[in-house]
Amino acid sequence: MKKSNLHPNRLPKAFAPATPPKPSRINALFAEALAHHQAGRLAVAETLYARVLETRPDHFDSRHLLGVVHYQRGNHAEAVRQFDTALRRDRNNIHALNNRGSALKELDRIDEALASYDRALAIKPDYADALSNRGNILKELGRYEEALASLDRAIAARPDYAEAHSNRASVLHALKRHDEALASCDHAIALWPKYAAAHSNRGSALHGLKRFEEALASYDRALALQADFALAYSNRGNALHELNRFEEALAHFDRAIGLRPNFAEAHSNRGNALRQLMRFEEALASYDRAIALRPDFVEAHCNRGSVLQELNRFDDAVAAYDHAIVIRPDFAHARFNLGAARLLSGDFARGWEDYEWRWGTEQLVATKRNFAQPQWRGSDDIAGKTILIHAEQGLGDTLQFCRYVPGVVARGARVIFEVPKPLLTMMRTLAGAPEIVAMGDPLPDFDLQCPLLSLPLAFGTQLESIPSETPYLSAPDSKIAAWRGRLGERKTPRIGLVWAGNPRKELPGSNRIDQQRSIRLDQLAPVLEVTECEFYSLQKGDDAVSQLRGSPLQHRVADWTDDLHDFSDTAALIENLDLVIAVDTSVAHLAGALAKPFWLLNRYTTCWRWLLDRDDSPWYPTARQFRQDERRDWNDVVARVQAALQQYVRGS
Repeated sequence: MKKSNLHPNRLPKAFAPATPPKPSRINALFAEALAHHQAGRLAVAETLYARVLETRPDHFDSRHLLGVVHYQRGNHAEAVRQFDTALRRDRNNIHALNNRGSALKELDRIDEALASYDRALAIKPDYADALSNRGNILKELGRYEEALASLDRAIAARPDYAEAHSNRASVLHALKRHDEALASCDHAIALWPKYAAAHSNRGSALHGLKRFEEALASYDRALALQADFALAYSNRGNALHELNRFEEALAHFDRAIGLRPNFAEAHSNRGNALRQLMRFEEALASYDRAIALRPDFVEAHCNRGSVLQELNRFDDAVAAYDHAIVIRPDFAHARFNLGAARLLSGDFARGWEDYEWRWGTEQLVATKRNFAQPQWRGSDDIAGKTILIHAEQGLGDTLQFCRYVPGVVARGARVIFEVPKPLLTMMRTLAGAPEIVAMGDPLPDFDLQCPLLSLPLAFGTQLESIPSETPYLSAPDSKIAAWRGRLGERKTPRIGLVWAGNPRKELPGSNRIDQQRSIRLDQLAPVLEVTECEFYSLQKGDDAVSQLRGSPLQHRVADWTDDLHDFSDTAALIENLDLVIAVDTSVAHLAGALAKPFWLLNRYTTCWRWLLDRDDSPWYPTARQFRQDERRDWNDVVARVQAALQQYVRGS
């Protein structure tokens, strides 16, 4: 989970005194201080303002602008003190009230900052600077519509206010109205072509539109205009992360942190890149640093839990998720991760409940089906009613959890089961004869609906009550017979092989997961040395298939996968085999659903459905797991599979 940040409004650069100075030594000293201030020589300006105040402690302009100097130098607490002292002299000065709000915001005294802007606006309702800054504060509070209204008022008061247009883009970005955010950035840039923050915000709008290469170009423009722009480096790193350019992303986060060591978001984003690079201990240290800088940084707590889970430190991971949930009780990502951790440990009672939060996560929110019909949760009588069960997530999920559909039919409902097209034929073999509909085809009328992976919750599934009877799917007899004739007489054990998954590119993190679960064909060479058996490829996917077709091992593996058009073809071939050896893919679930013996080559950081510390599976009686240990070494796994296969051949 990454967090892109947009640039806030600047402190106004106008340092005009409240009243024109009259000729005097004090006024000359103040004028000199102001000139140095406007030229950016802050240390000299600070000294000269202080000299004015030694003689005239009530000199409003020196006191106010000394506060501005402290703000610009990052001394925000002292800035507030100076603004407060100035306001005791002129309590209705809108510029001091506005600048005081900006300093309070930097101190995370958000409610006080908002009150300071409101005081300024009570005096001058069309004060554009305060309206813009107030919009930023409301955005920080998550009050996006109010923030947008405040920024619109700022622009109405000052149509050429580039910062307000850019800040408006920030709010629209938060509202996920990315096209409008882009338009606001373009307006800001038209008004001020060299406004680095607007170019950076434009990059974030393009990021939201998933136009990552264009986002990089906007960040590049921002950095060309402002070389020390830490926020642009961090956000450019996020775009590189989305393009799977993790080493480059890491370098950008490091650059951002070098410029701004206390930049909590950059430390957290750095952890995200390190996690993708599987440098988990370093990622953990980055999240810890982000949390030290901002203890309520909920995304960092959640990401920290994910890394602890990668390290199989499950108690610590659960504690991290719990901490995130205490900070933000409705934080879907943390609750979903907590559910997966509980399911992995066998705590089904709480795990299924937390797993329902999946629809609020960044990964799945766009795929949620928003039906008018209510969701069936298991308690209502459904006899005589029509219920739609709709598949979700991957093909393997559908193959694993379709086992629940006959149970819904048994409750007296008419069941419509919507499934991915490659599974259409297979699902027609489910008991109870539900009506099978392909995704994308028109749906008949129905009374209730339920996502497929919510059925375990509806049935109150516990570890000991998993519906584990297999087979619950079968291949068409005609296809089994066709493969039987094609393979000919069985002379030695026939072994099916799957060595690689297929990353779901639409889901963040899927490439990393696929890298962990997949192996290269050449790593299976020791298994292929067991000559007393025949091997058959069940592998789909162009990259993985090309490994076989260009390999010196090709002669050991029969490859008829071009004839596997859907899963019923794959199932028919599997029915003619004796054993399937597979990494964690849909084919492993298919073999289990067919009650075919299968050996799972399982990664160290396993998916929750395979549970912890088991070499069997309560979901599939015919499964045997060969797991990586903490070294994450496939060679050891393959050596154990080779030894087991030699024993299997001798016993067959």
